[in-house]
Amino acid sequence: MTTTDLAAGQAVAPRTLPKAGAALDRWRVPLTIAVLAVLPFVLPSQALAVNVLIYGLFTVGFNLLFGYTGLLSFGHAAFFGAGAYLTGMSIAHFGFGWFPAMLTGIVGASLLSAVIGALSIRTRGIYFCMVTLALAQLVYYVALQASGWTGGENGLRGFTVAKADLIGGFSVNLLNPLAKYYFIMFFAALALWFVSRVLNSPFGAAIEAVRENETRARACGFDVERTKLLSFVLSGGLCGLAGTLSALHLSIVPLDALSVHTSSIVVMMTMLGGAGSFFGPFVGALVFLLIEDVASLWTSHWQLIVGIVFILFVLFLPKGIWGSLIQIVRRRRAS
Repeated sequence: MTTTDLAAGQAVAPRTLPKAGAALDRWRVPLTIAVLAVLPFVLPSQALAVNVLIYGLFTVGFNLLFGYTGLLSFGHAAFFGAGAYLTGMSIAHFGFGWFPAMLTGIVGASLLSAVIGALSIRTRGIYFCMVTLALAQLVYYVALQASGWTGGENGLRGFTVAKADLIGGFSVNLLNPLAKYYFIMFFAALALWFVSRVLNSPFGAAIEAVRENETRARACGFDVERTKLLSFVLSGGLCGLAGTLSALHLSIVPLDALSVHTSSIVVMMTMLGGAGSFFGPFVGALVFLLIEDVASLWTSHWQLIVGIVFILFVLFLPKGIWGSLIQIVRRRRAS
């Protein structure tokens, strides 16, 4: 059974793509890393470049669930915030080093996503969206009330990682913006490699089959619920990784990291870049953050400008910026 069969007749196997599309698919990880490597030198500030990395990785995690599995969650801030909070608390309250703290954040976010996913995948459509939103809000209010651990409304403060000690006696100065960028990019690159391997595996074909036609996927013998749950957990773990990197970057964890606003931002970034595309999440994060950065200089109501841009993209470029470009290239190569 081919990937094409599983995806209900839609050609997703690499060998069915035009030559340009197949080459782009084969080299997508190194090409993405190459583009990310030059961002600090082409963007207005290195701080903006770091934010593009972190939120791009956050969007990659969300895109695995929404773009590739077809499940729209309104609660992914829970995993981003959980990764950030657990990393910060591990350092501030228990004196962990940066790496054990990161592992704590990733594992904690993955476990949380397993619990929320197990409860959410029993529902479909708008009910799935509402359940994820409700459970994420529950996590938000737990963090708000546990002020002794999380700082409550003021967020978690009091931890700073000035340098990251590596194997062999080397260390990275995280107070240097450029060094911090490439430190974070290393983990983003590992995550991109992992996602690419997942998408190229039989499991990647299975989640796309679920997205295209859940009934046919079940008829083909797939355990749809288990596939959804595993996709949910992988997505939550990647979002947790983004949260841990955000905590190391900012040295604080604001309560907004768990808010519904953060969940809505990742949805917008995914739609702007192109749901179901590999490089789209970083394009969406870049466009969103650039609009925010520029529009906030003009007006305090920059959200209005972002909202208008988002509506225009949904109406005229429903596949997003990168998704539309890929579609145009493939059509021209096929004609």
